[in-house]
Order: sequence, then C-alpha cells, then structure tokens
Amino acid sequence: MRKFNPNKNLIIILIVAIIVVATVSITAANRARDSKTNFIQSAVNDSISVVDKVIAAPGRWLSNGVQSVSDLMNTYEENQKLKNEVDQYDEVKQQTKNQAQEIERLKDELELNQTLTSYEKVTANVITRSPDTWQDMLIVDKGSSDGVEGNMAVMSKKGLIGRVMEVNAHSSKIQLLTSDNKSSNHFPVKISSDKGNSFGVLNKYDVKAQQLIATEITGNQDIKEGDVVQTSGLGGNSPADLAIGTVVKVKPDSYGLNREVYIKPYAQMYDISVVTIIQRMAGSTE
Repeated sequence: MRKFNPNKNLIIILIVAIIVVATVSITAANRARDSKTNFIQSAVNDSISVVDKVIAAPGRWLSNGVQSVSDLMNTYEENQKLKNEVDQYDEVKQQTKNQAQEIERLKDELELNQTLTSYEKVTANVITRSPDTWQDMLIVDKGSSDGVEGNMAVMSKKGLIGRVMEVNAHSSKIQLLTSDNKSSNHFPVKISSDKGNSFGVLNKYDVKAQQLIATEITGNQDIKEGDVVQTSGLGGNSPADLAIGTVVKVKPDSYGLNREVYIKPYAQMYDISVVTIIQRMAGSTE
C-alpha cells in the first residue's frame, strides 16, 4: 500500500492555481487589447444565451397573448362605438332631410298665402291620409271652430287640390280633385287664352298622366298648350281666379261633340302635408 504524500498533492494544487491565474490573466489581457472573447468564453456565453431564450420564451408569448387580447377587446369596443355613431349620424341625417322638406313645404304655402291677399283663409296640417283612399280624400286639423265650412276650396303649395266635404269641430275632410267620385261637386273653371276666356267643368283625372280634365267647354275660342286654368267662381261654391294649372293638350271627347282639356296641376297631388282653406273673399259677409 502506497503511503499518502501530502507534499505531492500540494505541488499539484499549486500548479493548477498557476494555470487558472495564467488563463484569467491572458483572457483579461486579450479583452483589454481587442475586446474579443476567446473560444471558451464565447461558447459559455452562447450557451447561457440559448438557455435564457428558452426560459424567457413562454413569458414573452404569454405577455404578447395578453396584449393581443387586450388590443382585440379595445378594437371591438371602438368598432361598437363607431357603429353607434354611424347609426346616430344616419338618423340625424334623415331628420335633417325631413326638416328641410318640411321647411320647403311651409315656404311654398307661405308664398301661396302671399298671393291670396284678397281672400280670408286658414292654414291646416294634414293629419290623416289613408292608403286605400289616397286619391280621394284626406283629413286636416282645422274645423268649424276655426271657421271652416263645407264646400270651401282647398289649395296646397301653388294650386287648387279640392274642397271641404265634411266638417267637425276640430277637423275637416277634404275631397281631392283626383277623386273618381262621380257624385262629388265639380269645380267650374275658366281657361284664359289670347282670344278670350272659355268655361268648363273640372270633373275627371287621368291617373296615368297625372293630369286634370275639364269638359263641357263653352265657346269657340282656340285653346292651346300653356293657357292658364283658374276657377271661374260660377255657381257660388268657390271664389274666382284660384289657380289650378296650365293646359297640356286639347282633344275631342268620346262622342266627338265637345272638347276635353287636359291640365297639368300647379299643386303636387301626391305629396300634401299642409293646405290652405279659402274661407271667402276678404271683406265679404256671410
């Protein structure tokens, strides 16, 4: 059995220490000289970097996932907010359009009233117009308490549209010129031409052409396109000189014995929201 020699072990430890110190010194000298790591240190650093990436990857993935979910939620909330704003914008835009149309109607009615200074009149709003009687009648919010009476002429915008057929205390029913009711009271009309006036009765409506038709024309005056048609005042149920429209064409009736005058109305018969009821001539008595 060999005997333990402490001096030999001490020499080995001393040699190892010298080698380590020399290696560290050489490494430090190289780093100070050109800032480059040696092969051993580079391998160690690369190994540590890889381990760091492996350890840090789940944390970065989780952090990115949380951030993506947060961004997605924020985007959804922003989209909902923008959608609500778009819906509100469309609603406001439509309200503005409706208000503009109402202002135009009121301006047209005001212009009409300014041309009817010779008449006493009352302005009313349309409150009911049923689809199944769209061409026949409508109901307004003025009645006998406002001085409205039966057979009074009714105008809208620039022309005649009908007459009062039924009166209640606070509402009235208006029969339109577009009605095909043969038993209704028809308007006597005057057609003004260069060579004088012709007279007739307004009693038909061409739905397809959207034109009024006057028949029973008296006189032999030449009636041509563009001649003005007004109420004649004959019969006493309506004032004279209320505007109706202009002549579009003239043709013989079905029997060839009389003429039919086709009239383009001044009033828009299908878009009526405000009307003017002509009560009587200004200054006249009941």
